[in-house]
Amino acid sequence: MSRIAYVNGNYLEFNKSLIHVEDRGYQFADGVYEVINVLNGNLVDYDLHLARLFRSLKELKIKSPINKSTYIYHIKNIIKKNIITDGLIYLQITRGVAPRDHKFPKITKSSIVITGRHLSLDDYELKFKNGIKIITAEDIRWGRCDIKTISLLPNVLAKQNAHTKGASEAWLVNNEGYITEGCASNAWILRKDNTLITHPSNKSILTGITRTSFIKGLKRHSVKFKESKFKIKDIRNAKEAYVTSATQHVTPVVAVNKIKVGNGKPGKFASIFRDVYMEALQLK
Repeated sequence: MSRIAYVNGNYLEFNKSLIHVEDRGYQFADGVYEVINVLNGNLVDYDLHLARLFRSLKELKIKSPINKSTYIYHIKNIIKKNIITDGLIYLQITRGVAPRDHKFPKITKSSIVITGRHLSLDDYELKFKNGIKIITAEDIRWGRCDIKTISLLPNVLAKQNAHTKGASEAWLVNNEGYITEGCASNAWILRKDNTLITHPSNKSILTGITRTSFIKGLKRHSVKFKESKFKIKDIRNAKEAYVTSATQHVTPVVAVNKIKVGNGKPGKFASIFRDVYMEALQLK
């Protein structure tokens, strides 16, 4: 069965899902996106994703191409048409089609694409069991990382470098030596006093939806937590480390560069933290 996409008001087979050559997303990366996890046919933290989507649109002055209340209808249709039980939804909105010019076009309609695909949970379970390795890379991104823009080339370069070196993710280091986040995840360390640390939510990072739900769960279970900057040297004294994202949930990190985290294996808090997150997420 062919996969189905939603493109500017139409449900189309993948090989017929086309975008205009002068779409500003294609020429300028002038757009935003969301990746929403699907578990057992349910959308994870949909309301939080939609709120972040509309914040990103507002920051870039892009009008939503459809009514806010209709997103859930089309997303659910994509889940149904593609028979997705566990997987993800990719939703992208651009400023639309116009003759190439850096200035915003005076009159144009924004473009929307929604796709979905199945993902096996086996890969996640394996990574959770064994932990993942991380490398670090210079953070060369722009100054508004809080906007979930489709302009991801620095992230792509860092991710490819990690893959080439046999790692699963790259943690980005700013010019002050602080780890901001991963190229596709938020970064965490567990100090020896059992306090979880992650970079503060500001323009230097994308405030992940998984991060937000995880923090909600931590507060609910009275787990010590602090939004605080940390450097590579702090990893040497950390008991455990983690990444969080829509597809990685809460995943333990066993090594950063050549630094072994703890004993080099997922720590005793890994299952606890995963359960804390799973209890906090909202299904729709």
